[in-house]
Amino acid sequence: MDKFVEVFPDQATLIQRALEIVLEKVKAAIAERGQCTIALAGGNTPKPLYEQMATQDLPWRGIHVFWGDERYVPPDHPDSNQGMARRAWLDRVPIPPINIHPMPTDVAEPIEAANKHEAELQEFFQLQPGEFPAFDIILLGMGDDGHTASLFPHTEALQVHDRLITVGNKDGQPRLTFTVPLINHARAVIFIAAGAGKRHALDHIFAPSADATTYPARLIQPEGELWWLLDQTAGQDLKS
Repeated sequence: MDKFVEVFPDQATLIQRALEIVLEKVKAAIAERGQCTIALAGGNTPKPLYEQMATQDLPWRGIHVFWGDERYVPPDHPDSNQGMARRAWLDRVPIPPINIHPMPTDVAEPIEAANKHEAELQEFFQLQPGEFPAFDIILLGMGDDGHTASLFPHTEALQVHDRLITVGNKDGQPRLTFTVPLINHARAVIFIAAGAGKRHALDHIFAPSADATTYPARLIQPEGELWWLLDQTAGQDLKS
């Protein structure tokens, strides 16, 4: 694993750097493999990045978009990660609809939806049973509690190692989420985190030892590159 930690004076500069890295990796993936697979994060922090992506002139037919997690709400719900990304980015560019691969939230039981999306990923990546895909880019945020995707502290989802997709849980509300091993098979994982509220969790995530079930972002150790892009208020006291 190659690890990179960069701290920026403000969120705008952080987003500009994230844009540079994403664009570089999108273009490299298409040049090398003919397509780029990117999984998006939810939350407010990456929204400006998606708005910037909407202004780019890219080979959209070669880009396939997924999500690292999703709240169990319809896509037109204000809390939908898919809905946010569509409004900020995907609805504003000529990307083929078939290239957009949202997590299904229209199935009665979340576990059935997880199974359905796992089957979709297996088909798209042409996986054999037990294999994991290598996403070109997985974007992640981090909560003040150290969670990432919908991998929350001390939840069963952290222990799932034989699946691509599982059901996360936030205060009794189900969510769909990539599993830890799926994320860790990525070619590049990019964390984008801002705000003083992240400092406590970051201290534990970057510490030589800490409980990863309490700070789940510690579990993310990809086979490829690991990027931490932080603003000054989040990363000013960080000892990487």
